[in-house]
Formats: sequence, structure tokens, C-alpha cells
Amino acid sequence: MLKHPQFDPVAISVGPLKVHWYGLTYLVGFAVGWWLGKVRARKAWTPLNEQQVGDLLFYIALGVILGGRFGYVVFYNFDQFAADPLWLLRVWEGGMAFHGGLIGVMLAMWWYGRKLGCGFFRIADFVAPLVPVGLGAGRIGNFINGELWGRPTDVPWGMVFPQAPDMLARHPSQLYQFALEGVALFTILWIFSSKPRPTMAVSGLFLVLYGCFRIVVEFFRQPDPQLGYLAFDWLTMGQVLSLPMVIAGALLMVFAYRGVKS
Repeated sequence: MLKHPQFDPVAISVGPLKVHWYGLTYLVGFAVGWWLGKVRARKAWTPLNEQQVGDLLFYIALGVILGGRFGYVVFYNFDQFAADPLWLLRVWEGGMAFHGGLIGVMLAMWWYGRKLGCGFFRIADFVAPLVPVGLGAGRIGNFINGELWGRPTDVPWGMVFPQAPDMLARHPSQLYQFALEGVALFTILWIFSSKPRPTMAVSGLFLVLYGCFRIVVEFFRQPDPQLGYLAFDWLTMGQVLSLPMVIAGALLMVFAYRGVKS
């Protein structure tokens, strides 16, 4: 049995200014994503040049922050939002959700693709391999904060999180998500997208893999206390929101390769 290291959530403190590790993980995710985007932009078949990558990243950052907050409030804490609508604006109290962030990013890509005249899916195929970098960095931030821990377990690497309401050893599910949604997803998508693919294929593969990885990890992750299990003593909101991603991604890949054959 292991014990969570209990990192100081504040990475840098200068007088009244405090920079938290979680904020730094977002910054690292965006910075590495920007650099990798510039690398991808050098490919002859990509829809963006290196200058446009920075512009797109700005809109994506807005989509992540606004969409992530909106998704957390609506998908996971709607009752609190209904009782206090202004809670949506109190972002300093914490709370972000991937599925809401995804919606925000999709809107940003749609708007920017329309502005450039190259279409939503060409932008989405360009961006998809970059997203796991931010996802992985965010999960490291969750682990540093000792939040979003896993279900109780007796495996040798089970970890006690002092922030949990008990002293049970739990799955370090943040690290599982880092390995799957971050490392594995990035590696597969980067290799797959290193050659020209039919439009929608890269986006479709991202949706399928992320959805599958998230559904699997949810079996090891403690559900949000305000929701608990939605059904069967195992079904979580994360799984419910991820299943449509798998279906949509599979359909995109079918359409992408059917279009090539026709």
C-alpha cells in the first residue's frame, strides 16, 4: 500500500501571487500542443500554416476553459447550478469536465474552420493528435492535487489519498488516465496521422479511443459523490457521456473510408 505524496498545490509563490501546479499543467499542455501543432503544420497536406496554429490555439484555449466549466456545472452539478446560477461564473472554486471542454473545442474549431474556409473536419483532424498532450498534463495535475481518486482496492500499488473521506487504499486512477488518455492516445494518433488519411478518419479514431479508454478507467475511478452510480451499481456519468463518442467516432471512420472507396 502506498500513500499519496501530498504535494503542495502551489508551485510558485511570490508575495500575494500564487501559481498552482494545476494551472501550470494547463500551460504545459497548451505550450507543447502549440509546438507539436507547428510541427504538424509543416506537412504538405495540413490545412494550417505555422502562424495559424497560434491563432487556432487561442480559440481552443477559450473553448477548453469555457466549455470545461460549463460541462462540469451542467453535467455533474446541475442541481447546484439551478439553485445558484451565478456559481457558473465562480471558476476559482474549481470544477472542469472533459466532455464540456470537448464541446467548447468543437465550437472553436467550427468557427475557425469556417473563417479559413477549410471546413470543420479538416481542422478537427489536425487538432485531434494534439489533444492527448493536454489531457495527460491535466491528469498529472489531478494527481498532484490528490483529487479524482479511484475506487478502493487491494492491489499492491493501491494508494491512500488523505483527501478521501476514509483511509482506504484506492486505485490511482489519475495515473491510469494519464497513461491511456495521455501517453497511449497521443502515440497512436500521432503515428496514425503521420501520413495523409481520409477526412474524418483521425477525428473518428480519437473519439473511439478516448471513449473506450474513459469507459474502461471509469470502472476504477470513484464516481462523483453528488451523482454516484447512475445504474447497476457501476454505471457512471463519465461512461454515459463517453459511449456516444465511441459510436460517433466509429461512424466517422466508416464514412471516411467508404468515401475513399467510392
